[in-house]
Amino acid sequence: MTDPTRDAHPKPPHRAEPARVDYSGAVYGSLLAASVVVGAGALGPSPWLQLALLLLCTGAVFWAAHVFARLFGARVVGQDLNRAEIRRVCADERPIVEAAVPPAAAAALAGQLGLDYDGAAWLALAVALAGQVGWAMAATLRAGASRRLVLAAGVVNMLLGLLIVVLKAALQH
Repeated sequence: MTDPTRDAHPKPPHRAEPARVDYSGAVYGSLLAASVVVGAGALGPSPWLQLALLLLCTGAVFWAAHVFARLFGARVVGQDLNRAEIRRVCADERPIVEAAVPPAAAAALAGQLGLDYDGAAWLALAVALAGQVGWAMAATLRAGASRRLVLAAGVVNMLLGLLIVVLKAALQH
């Protein structure tokens, strides 16, 4: 026998769930890059290139540290490690190192634009902070958050960025 109410209340069409994307590594990596710019003093004869390399190397080291910590944590809770799991964790943590690329490129390009080291550092810092704010807002937007929450994520990350700018200004020689 068929249920007469079945057709009276049709189910809404199934919408595919958006792929889960974790932006936290990109936000973290952008914040890390900004911190590296603040902490870097005047470097040697090619400061723009040295700043770019410092950004890329720091991003790579933090990426490796995150990969190691996650893999070690998995072993502690008794999960077996295999090549597929190692590749998955490396890929999951990739945004940390990727977030260093735009500020590093800005630092390297600064020399071609005729900027001095301070100009290069400020340009790299601005690019890192724009990435930080952008990734945070993209993450909240992608999660389906309200416009108010997306704006709040941007404002909070902008305030963190402004704190970094204040530190850079205060620490500048």
